[in-house]
Amino acid sequence: MTSARGKTGSEPSAAEKVAAVEALLRNGTDVPVEIRETSMAWVFLTPAVVYKMKKPVRRNSINFTRLDLRHDACAEEVRLNRRLAADVYLGLSRLTRERDGTFSLGGTGVTTEWLVRMRRLADERFLDRRLAAGSTSEADIDAIAERLARFHRTCPAEHPTAGSYLGRYRETIAETRALLSEAPFIEAAPRLARLTTLLARVLDREPALLRRRLDTGHVVEGHGDLRPEHVWLGPPIRVIDCLELARLFRLLDPFEEYATLAAECAALGADWVGPRLRAAAHEHLDDDPGDRLWAFYTAYRATFRARQALAHLLDPAPRTPGKWRPQAERYLAEAERVAPILETPEVP
Repeated sequence: MTSARGKTGSEPSAAEKVAAVEALLRNGTDVPVEIRETSMAWVFLTPAVVYKMKKPVRRNSINFTRLDLRHDACAEEVRLNRRLAADVYLGLSRLTRERDGTFSLGGTGVTTEWLVRMRRLADERFLDRRLAAGSTSEADIDAIAERLARFHRTCPAEHPTAGSYLGRYRETIAETRALLSEAPFIEAAPRLARLTTLLARVLDREPALLRRRLDTGHVVEGHGDLRPEHVWLGPPIRVIDCLELARLFRLLDPFEEYATLAAECAALGADWVGPRLRAAAHEHLDDDPGDRLWAFYTAYRATFRARQALAHLLDPAPRTPGKWRPQAERYLAEAERVAPILETPEVP
């Protein structure tokens, strides 16, 4: 147990907790501690261990405003991510306030915060870094497909209602349309409008395209946020940072996960990954959704990610503001690349 001095007599603020965790991890030494802030958490990186502390915020259906809710969210994050990275997600740690006013990690005092504790993985082994360095091989993609297929085979079939399953696509499309009049979206609005109209038309006219996968038992509780920066090439392959906040959005066709990763890689300039990943997944799962559904998944995910990128500019003081429009452009280009497949009506 290590300690750091804090003010006494009141509930510590989030800023005090962040400062306390940083001080505790340094523990009077020159150990480097990097703090990365996201919209929902602070992440503390040391050479060997990473700690993640959720922010006390409420956003849409996400409520982290109470300590017990943050505890439950941390526990769920560990449970879900151990499915694909069991030795990375080590458990939970408590930030405690001792009777003398000091903070401790794992002390005997009152718990003031919960943190997810993880083993740190070497940054240069993540897929996004390897793609940027031009050092990703076809064998790497085959290994990713094999690991994901092994995971998806162990997932039992899920059976949400058709209304809720298709509803998540419609909800995401409607949320994108609702933002088109906002200032950061004005320039891209015509392209986003065309893409969302196309996606909505497919859902309205061809619901069986997606329902077939649901009805035949191909929907599982997957990762939900399969990006290159979440795939560590090991060996062995580990996949981190799954979507833990909305279970319905984890209920998906494994090939939507593969199409997501393919679209992400294409946005990074590696459009060769998608065909290789899909072929390898087909080999391991003896399954394929067909070109039309693959195109729908690709366009849907790329459009959603373009929206996410531009939405950062809605913040009064966005971090790295110059990053988001070029990123949105890359996602829009990927969605538009596959759009012609969906514009041609399906032949019965």
